[in-house]
Amino acid sequence: MNNIIRLGVLFSIFAAGGVMAASGVTLGPRPAYLVADMDEGALKEKLSSCLNKTPKTTAFSIGHRGASLQFPEHTKESYVAAAQMGAGIIECDVTFTKDKQLVCRHSQNDLHTTTDVLTHPDLAEKCTIPFTPANPETGEKATAECRTSDFTLAEFKRLKGKMDGANPMATTPEEYMKGTADFRTDLYASRGTLMTHAESIALLKELGVKMTPELKEAKVAMPYDGFTQQDYAQKMVDEYKAAGVKASDVYPQSFNMEDVKHWVANEPEFGQQAVYLDSRMYDDESWKPSLKDMAALKDRGVEYIAPPLYALVTVDNKGNIVPSDYAKHAKAAGLGIITWTLERSGHLGNGGGWYYQSVKDVINNDGDVMTLLDVLAQDVGVVGVFSDWPATTTFYANCMNP
Repeated sequence: MNNIIRLGVLFSIFAAGGVMAASGVTLGPRPAYLVADMDEGALKEKLSSCLNKTPKTTAFSIGHRGASLQFPEHTKESYVAAAQMGAGIIECDVTFTKDKQLVCRHSQNDLHTTTDVLTHPDLAEKCTIPFTPANPETGEKATAECRTSDFTLAEFKRLKGKMDGANPMATTPEEYMKGTADFRTDLYASRGTLMTHAESIALLKELGVKMTPELKEAKVAMPYDGFTQQDYAQKMVDEYKAAGVKASDVYPQSFNMEDVKHWVANEPEFGQQAVYLDSRMYDDESWKPSLKDMAALKDRGVEYIAPPLYALVTVDNKGNIVPSDYAKHAKAAGLGIITWTLERSGHLGNGGGWYYQSVKDVINNDGDVMTLLDVLAQDVGVVGVFSDWPATTTFYANCMNP
């Protein structure tokens, strides 16, 4: 989609109920801010030379839950913002409602932190765990758990998305909903249009981007009212087929290897782009990567593997960020590598948090995100990076052509 057509699409989407005007691919001030914060060197010089370059959409830049650093995740507004920032692939995490309809939510049981469900008394009372206030005297924290499976699709569509977060010491539902992290903002949270999976497909198709749905683990026991895990995995793919989306435009994801095997065996056109989300390094602290293991994944039909950022990098004896053994083995086995998630840790001055744990000793400023991104792209050879603020990955890819 060229920029003129894209401009018209984005403008019409926002004019029909969005939150801001749009003008093609725009990156805003953050890339320049990050480059200015980098340590001096050749990479900073190169990236500085690209600050005035006209950006283009790139599949290297993947919108994680849309543009969820500042927009309510998995909402229309978040997806459109990610496309505006040049994300060539955008994610809908897929779960299901009480009436087994597929919707976009990061987890089946996150409605109490990502939506305004607690402000709807008739719906709040249906939650798996209705809101219970904190007890300031004893220090007991507030509790709530609201699942998509607690509600029909019609009830789900009454909700509005908000920034993910909660106040654990709240004594009212209204206080509980005020938990946005200090490195995020509620500036764009006045609207948060929830979407079905099918609606996300239509929107992303109109925006001219590719799609990477993640089949989320069900929190209810499966089968659910006769709905098996295989039915669930198949239904997700069927909605792309029904919408006329080419398999080459879809990268289905799952942490569950059985889902990946289902797509490879039953939907080979979609299966050849299936992404195995790898959590083994934090599920089992004793687990170690090996070439044999990576080759076995390849033999099962896995083409893409996606671990967290830290699994792909380490620090050498000179203090440089370099590819990890995991990265070397995955590359040697011929696996395409994708990783998650950039721009999700707040300020990096203290080592960057969970996503940066393997390189925390050499992370001390926000600009170091560009150094890490360069290692991932040029040395590890990742084909795409999830980001909560896709402007960062779009800028890098436009400059460095990974």
